[in-house]
Amino acid sequence: MTHDASPTENARPQTSAPTAPRVPHSREFHGNVVDDPYEWMRAKDDAGVIAHLEAENAYTAGRTAHLAGLRERIFGEIKGRTLETDLSVPSRRGGWWYYGRTIEGKQYGVQCRAPLAAPDDWTPPELTPGEPVPGEQVLLDANVEAEGTEFFSLGSFDVSDDGRLMLFGVDVAGDERYTIRVRDLETGDELGDEIPGTSSGAEFSPDGTSIIYSTVDDAWRPDTLWRHVVGTPVADDIKLFHEPDERYWLGGGFTRSEKFLVIGLGSSITSEIWLVPADDLAAEPRVVWPRREGIEYSVDHAIVDGEDYLYILHNEDALDFELVRVIATDPAGERTVVRAHTPGIRLLDIDCFRDFATIEYRREGLARIGLLDYATGGVDELAFDEPLYAAGFGGNREWAPPMLRLGYDSFVTPNTVYDYRLSDRELLLRKRQPVLGGYQASDYEQARVWATAQDGTQIPLSLVWKRSFGDAGVAPRPLHLYGYGSYEHSIEPRFSVARLSELDRGVVFAVAHVRGGGEMGRQWYEDGKLSSKRNTFTDFVDCALHLIDAGYTTRHQLVAEGGSAGGLLMGAVANLAPELFAGILADVPFVDALTTILDPSLPLTVIEWDEWGDPLHDPDVYAYMKSYSPYENVREGVTYPRILAVTSLNDTRVLYVEPAKWVARLREVGADALLKCEMVAGHGGVSGQYNAWRERAFELAWLLDVLGVADA
Repeated sequence: MTHDASPTENARPQTSAPTAPRVPHSREFHGNVVDDPYEWMRAKDDAGVIAHLEAENAYTAGRTAHLAGLRERIFGEIKGRTLETDLSVPSRRGGWWYYGRTIEGKQYGVQCRAPLAAPDDWTPPELTPGEPVPGEQVLLDANVEAEGTEFFSLGSFDVSDDGRLMLFGVDVAGDERYTIRVRDLETGDELGDEIPGTSSGAEFSPDGTSIIYSTVDDAWRPDTLWRHVVGTPVADDIKLFHEPDERYWLGGGFTRSEKFLVIGLGSSITSEIWLVPADDLAAEPRVVWPRREGIEYSVDHAIVDGEDYLYILHNEDALDFELVRVIATDPAGERTVVRAHTPGIRLLDIDCFRDFATIEYRREGLARIGLLDYATGGVDELAFDEPLYAAGFGGNREWAPPMLRLGYDSFVTPNTVYDYRLSDRELLLRKRQPVLGGYQASDYEQARVWATAQDGTQIPLSLVWKRSFGDAGVAPRPLHLYGYGSYEHSIEPRFSVARLSELDRGVVFAVAHVRGGGEMGRQWYEDGKLSSKRNTFTDFVDCALHLIDAGYTTRHQLVAEGGSAGGLLMGAVANLAPELFAGILADVPFVDALTTILDPSLPLTVIEWDEWGDPLHDPDVYAYMKSYSPYENVREGVTYPRILAVTSLNDTRVLYVEPAKWVARLREVGADALLKCEMVAGHGGVSGQYNAWRERAFELAWLLDVLGVADA
């Protein structure tokens, strides 16, 4: 099947809103009793719950039936602007160029490789979509693997260094548990190795004889790292490391130097890293720095003047992090400061190569990338001309490359692939995402403006609009305001083909970079978490007020959107300032936060205590979370904006029950709230490019309808 319909399109429309039964249920913590009559919806396997979700889908289908034509037009616009048969820019690894194909009419991509022309060949071949590539080998056609499934996600994909074996991990439910299989690339035969129930990110050992993978506990937390020797029974797999503390995630991978297996453990605020020699995986892991509460660090390995060093980014007495170097055999010994802590410059990542390292950091609200000189510690920063952009290195597997691959885009510049030639520091354009239909970047404008928060803090907003409708702010326009504001995650000014369907109808798109995100450094994050979490919500409200007061939009022309923790933001601002918004789009929204964070048996709850606080054991945290949790604070006697909540039945990060309960509660107070539940999908929504386009077309059609530009 090529173009699958969503549950709401498959459902028989119904015109009356489902009435969720109120079933007596209460909880008591710290002397506070809460009635929760919709908690029965948590029983995922109950036929009554499934029937209710299907009724919600049917109601949403009926309420949005008039948008069917608009949805189809938007889907056609996304499809029409996309070069469906295309290839990625090949990346070199070993004796091969690796790349991906997309094929018109196919939901999923195809992973391929072609041999190098010569050992010193570092210039990627220029491939022509739709034409054969000399020596091409198809490694994995996800369309073939996905046959007979409603959902397909690839969580692991790796090829051994010698190019002989391939592993791939597949999830066909959306619950982010993957089954790993192994294929012999010389014969095309699938080997008998099959490892079920793994997390994502498995990889081969440097010698290709073993697979390193992780498994999750009952709360979906990756907690155990394993070694599987290819060709042996899974029952004989060797446990390399187990992390019992429920606050910590575990992951493992090899350094680019292939000297160490790095075992990383991390909570939201604390890190611990262990090393195992890559040539002796049976050796006991050795800790780099023992964990200390509140100290985060990351590690990479480099060889400088013949000596093994570890380069460590850490935040000990360095809020925005410091880069130090230690001798690999004595990581607890003397530290040499390579890049001292500089307030306002948030060091994010370092990747070591043979002759240099790449470094990524944030300054003045934008991502920055550069090359670090091992000898001097100096950084050569790459400069870009646009006022807003996103840039990052990626796809560089080789230890000693003469050039580096990086990606770049902005609100107006489509995804662009460069190679940075080290000999002359020149950026070589390899490919810019083709946008069909006559797209011209010069037809659009992007800018940054600033809103003043209640406490005087300046909050950055990033905006993009189409020039032919006039400059943003000259006259009120329909405006789509996006926000997130958690986990120090930064919302970058990235290009979107789907967004053009809004911009070309006169909508201004904006991102409110509220506190709790990472856009302005670590303090920005600290000021939007735990007991300061309300700043995230009030910042978003203040950004909306600024856009209204400055003439960018009006209260009747403003729709807000956020997903996951950004969905919590949506629920909170709906309660705080319902009068500011015409509509709110909440994607997999974390809107029953207090109920979830009170229950340590639920997936990921204990890990989240570092982000939100522990309401189970701390009455002050309980009271604070109860004061803002959206489901707890739905208000009587106010007029809510139109609300669309989108969720997935198999989501393990934000359970479907949260938006289902929220919508039922909103309807109690007269809100016009719709629920759309994907019945076979996870946190990231549907799988397959056409399904994803239809999903976004559904959301944008609803959004444009709320903004009053649906028929434009």
